[in-house]
Amino acid sequence: MKKSIRVAIIFAGLAMTGSAFADDVVRHKIPNSDFPIAQAVEVPPGKTTVYLSGAVPTVIDPKAEKGTIAAYGDTEAQTESVLKSVEKTLDGLGLKMGDVVKMQAFLVGDPARNGEMDFAGFMKSYTKFFGTAEQPNLPVRSVVKVAGLASPAFLVEIEVTAVRP
Repeated sequence: MKKSIRVAIIFAGLAMTGSAFADDVVRHKIPNSDFPIAQAVEVPPGKTTVYLSGAVPTVIDPKAEKGTIAAYGDTEAQTESVLKSVEKTLDGLGLKMGDVVKMQAFLVGDPARNGEMDFAGFMKSYTKFFGTAEQPNLPVRSVVKVAGLASPAFLVEIEVTAVRP
């Protein structure tokens, strides 16, 4: 076998196994803070990035009037519903919540709170999925208040980016 062909085969083999030698995702904590988000996340070369579309809540009270906030719950309930949906989608792709590296959360002001977004309610559900003993990996995250979402009953929409291990 010619030397150039052997070198090409060696390099091809190294390229195929390169991801096995790639460093893990690095999550930088916020200095002097226990707030459950990462300040920054580094994704090494060779990792596959998976972008999930925004997820919205599911009905949690089928007896409530259809298309109302009561049917979907308050911000805390909607956040939990949305994160369970994200978790299910990730699972279907062979991923876990710990593989999430970036989150964008869109919150609508709750009419029951004089139009203010319920950040505390959001955080109650968020911390069930991130920064726990079972799942300590924290994503970088933005939470923004928006004027509205696809349904007037939705108070929460979340999109995430994950990295395949």
